[in-house]
Amino acid sequence: MRRIRIFDTTLRDGEQSPGASMNVEEKVQVARQLARLGVDVIEAGFAISSEGDFESIKRIGGEVEGPVIASLARAREADIKRAWEALRDMEESRRRIHTFHSTSDIHLKHQFRISREEALKRSVQMVQLAKSLVSDVEFSPMDATRTDLHYLAEVVSAVIAAGASTVNIPDTVGYTVPAEFFEIIKYLMENVPNIKDTVISVHCHNDLGLAAANSLAAVSAGAGQVECTINGIGERAGNCSLEEIVMALRTRRDFFQADTNVRSEEIMRSSRLITKITGISVQPNKAIVGANAFAHESGIHQDGLLKEKATYEIMRPESVGLGSTRLVLGKHSGRHAFRTRLQELGYSMPEDELESAFQRFKRLADQKKDIYDEDLEVLVSETELSRTPEIYSVVELHISSGTSEKPTARLRLKISGSEAEHTSAGDGPVDATYKAIAALTRTKSTLQKFEVKSITGGMDAIGEVFVTLEEDGKSVRGQGADTDIIVAAAKAYVNALNKLAAKKAQGNELRPEL
Repeated sequence: MRRIRIFDTTLRDGEQSPGASMNVEEKVQVARQLARLGVDVIEAGFAISSEGDFESIKRIGGEVEGPVIASLARAREADIKRAWEALRDMEESRRRIHTFHSTSDIHLKHQFRISREEALKRSVQMVQLAKSLVSDVEFSPMDATRTDLHYLAEVVSAVIAAGASTVNIPDTVGYTVPAEFFEIIKYLMENVPNIKDTVISVHCHNDLGLAAANSLAAVSAGAGQVECTINGIGERAGNCSLEEIVMALRTRRDFFQADTNVRSEEIMRSSRLITKITGISVQPNKAIVGANAFAHESGIHQDGLLKEKATYEIMRPESVGLGSTRLVLGKHSGRHAFRTRLQELGYSMPEDELESAFQRFKRLADQKKDIYDEDLEVLVSETELSRTPEIYSVVELHISSGTSEKPTARLRLKISGSEAEHTSAGDGPVDATYKAIAALTRTKSTLQKFEVKSITGGMDAIGEVFVTLEEDGKSVRGQGADTDIIVAAAKAYVNALNKLAAKKAQGNELRPEL
């Protein structure tokens, strides 16, 4: 089982993501979490780029224990000496200078305007300079995946001979594809004579959405280090995502015959810290750390998971630092998940009542996206309310209201099996509705109390209404719930009237309901 090194560049390449800039204290905080996560190398910054990066590298080296600390440096003498100044106070075994120079013809011709020979010469000289300062030197031939393979092999061999203990093959512009990248790494492994004297690393960008796939292809071809970032942040479309690489290798050890030293239980904490500091949210369907990564709404999937988690989960949520699988109740959910969640909330009911509650749940799920536990509790309470014989029930309610017209309610009620309709105007839509109910039912009761409560957050929240009706000095309490608060108010009034009717039918005196 090979151990693949994880080189985390969240604090360097990740910070180059627009809007992701971090101050020194934030970088130290992230570095501490990366150490807890168990990465092998932290690229703490680009020392010559700013005083903030220089100070971050020094602070992280002095305050964070564990990982090797790297500073990036162009293949220039001033860059390499500045990197050394940032690293010099830490232990020798934890210092790494990571230097780079472009090797693709398109870069050499249009950006650097130098020959291949000159690029090779500069690369070797700067690796030698870095090696004279630290024992651990990494070199990257920038834009390697668009570099002539024979020339790339020549550069790799030369920088290894000059002292590079790690050679990184970057897909700088996210251009390559997995099969091609596999062949590039394989070619280097077979055609660089001194390749065994170094560790081959890969650094893939995600411009085509292939960063993780390309990195895994490189591991299969012999790469021993992967450079990545938390949440995949970085320039343009970002970098290879650390969490995807770590969990792909761990979940498919049977295929890759490789793993990392990362403590995967710290993945979610690391992801959330980066989101908090940078303000860059993770898309809900992002692999491993997205809000939906371990959430299931499909009834078929939920049924399988409740019977055996391996049916639809290839990883345990606990393995990445999550508490448990989340069964999302929605319009695709089935009875099994619905019953299980009610039982978890402490509710048990006969099959006929469960079926009635389930049908109301499905209707509710068509009206709102998110179903919360509080919504389920309302459904249960409505089931309990349905035990009261229904003399009256709302069939249809139409409201007309606005700033320039008087609120009007057209209501159709079912009364003892027959339907009746009435239209009333009022001071507001609820008042108009209640006047229509009173007219149709000819109730002698008076409304004593009216309460509105939002059960869940959001624009599609369920509203719950409670009313207290009084008749002959005695009172009853009615309840109704709906995503439409006017409908909820009508249901509450009708529920209270049904209670009054039931008590009269039983020949009981009206007693206050406490």
